[in-house]
Amino acid sequence: MTVPVPTLPPLPVLADAPRPAAPETDVLVDVATDERLDDPWRVILYNDDIHSFDEVILQLVKATGCTPARAEELAWRVHTQGKAAVFEGSFEDCFRVQGVLREIQLVTEIEG
Repeated sequence: MTVPVPTLPPLPVLADAPRPAAPETDVLVDVATDERLDDPWRVILYNDDIHSFDEVILQLVKATGCTPARAEELAWRVHTQGKAAVFEGSFEDCFRVQGVLREIQLVTEIEG
């Protein structure tokens, strides 16, 4: 037995009908602080048990252009503190310095 299903007339379209107002809501905006490439950046050198002091000193002189005395001071700071900032400058300069330090597999990172 088939039961007929009544059809409903289409709903009228009200083009000019006022739309209900949106409820008042608070909008939270998360503002991210982007790091800029022109901010001061630092190359961090980590201590390891592989390289000698002389190797680290020579590579610091080569990478940063500092004096051997300054490189020795930085190497001791890295050794005693586990890590130290060995160079500060633009991101591009830090990237270059990091590349030279990594030539002998020194462990580094750049932080801004």
